Parts: sequence; structure tokens; C-alpha cells
Amino acid sequence: MKDTLKIVSYNVNGIRAAIKKDWINWVAANDFDIIGIQETKAQEEQVDLMELKALGFEHLYWHSAEKKGYSGVTIFSKRKPDKVVLGMGVERFDKEGRVIRADFGDLTVLNCYFPSGTSGDVRQDVKYDFLDTFYEWIKELKKERPNLIVQGDYNIAHTERDIHNPKSNKKTSGFLPEERAWMTKWLSEGGFVDAFRYQNPDLEKYSWWSYRAKARANNKGWRIDYQSVTENLKDKIVHTDLLNDAVHSDHCPCLLEIKL
Repeated sequence: MKDTLKIVSYNVNGIRAAIKKDWINWVAANDFDIIGIQETKAQEEQVDLMELKALGFEHLYWHSAEKKGYSGVTIFSKRKPDKVVLGMGVERFDKEGRVIRADFGDLTVLNCYFPSGTSGDVRQDVKYDFLDTFYEWIKELKKERPNLIVQGDYNIAHTERDIHNPKSNKKTSGFLPEERAWMTKWLSEGGFVDAFRYQNPDLEKYSWWSYRAKARANNKGWRIDYQSVTENLKDKIVHTDLLNDAVHSDHCPCLLEIKL
């Protein structure tokens, strides 16, 4: 039995599209234990994952959005979780398929897709509602499950190190002062540690790039994907990375290796 877990968070921007871009072979070439996917944009019955199962990912859990081709999160695991919970018990967010939880012994992995506010004020308000609701929900969950990994696409670049051009993006959703203040609260009062930043305090590396103007080739990106761990787990972090070489999406995967 391994004494560490390798956990991946990946917004694939459509799992069927990612599979067509050789995603399964990429998984096969790596030694992951748990994969959390965001933006599946599919229902479970629409995707054939027999090849993934053959790689040892026998435990596949989906939380899809009611709306076809939209949002959706999964947890694919080589280990059988003790418990899996779909959603956070808040209908307006659960019908969008945003949160899935898996418990492995004392450890809980939450794979999340936070709303984007880029399409206008209405969705920005939904995003703020989600941030406030999620924060309070996690506060309660932590009383029951104190060892949490909260990973996924947060759709927020926290500091100026997390975005290629902070000055011109000050009024852009994803880098607004209120969103950044929420991240600061999450990582202070909320009791969470940004695993990548904890290990790489000064590294300017990104997890998302616009499809426009060769942004990825020029590394003009944003770091909006995170693996946060509760403060009590920070000393168990072995390794973190943003796997920029994986190109199945406009995001790249985040990797966290943690001691059991």
C-alpha cells in the first residue's frame, strides 16, 4: 500500500473533447490515485470510460448539471471511498453540478467547479452567492470532517503573481477586488492553505489561458485552479505542480501529492 496519494484536479472543458485529445493515454502515462474533473459537460451515460477503468480507476462518481452540455464534476479513484456525496444540499447550485465529495478514511476530497462571472452581472451575482454559501457550508463540514482537500476551478486569480497582467485586469471577473478578498479570507480565517503557493511562494505559473492571441504559447495566463488543504494537512504535502504540458483543455491539471 502506498503511503502517499497523488490527487489531480483538472478542468477539461468537456470530457468527451479531452478524450478525443488523447486524455486517457495521458492518464495512463502518470501514476495518479484520484482524479477530480471539472466541466465534464456530459452525463455519465454519454461517456465510455472502460479504458479508464482498465487503468485501475474502478470507482467513478459523477455529479452532472441538469442542463445538458454544461458544468459537471466527477471523482475517479483507484481507491474505493467510504462515502460519496453529490452536491452541498443547496438546490440552486446542486442542479448545476458544482460540488462532489469523497471520504477516504479520515481524509475528505471535495472536487468543485465555482461559477464564472464572465458572462455578465447576473452570473457575477451568482458567483458571489456561491462564494458566501460555500464558505459557510465548508465551515460546518469542517466540524465533522476536519481533514479537507478542496480542489477545483475556483475561477479567481488570488494575487498579482497569479495573473500575467494584473493592471489591465483589475475590473475583470476573476480578478475583482471582492473575489480576491474572498480568497484571502478563505486562506486566513477559513483555515486553508493554497498547496501550490505554500510550496512555490514566488513561482509565476498559470493554470488557464485564453484561446485568443496565442496566450498559452506566450504563457499569458491566470492561476485560477487550486488545491487547498486544511491547515492541519500542510505538513503532509509532499509535492505540488501545475502540469503545463498537458494540453487537453484551456486549463492545465493541478497535482498534489500528500502523505496519508
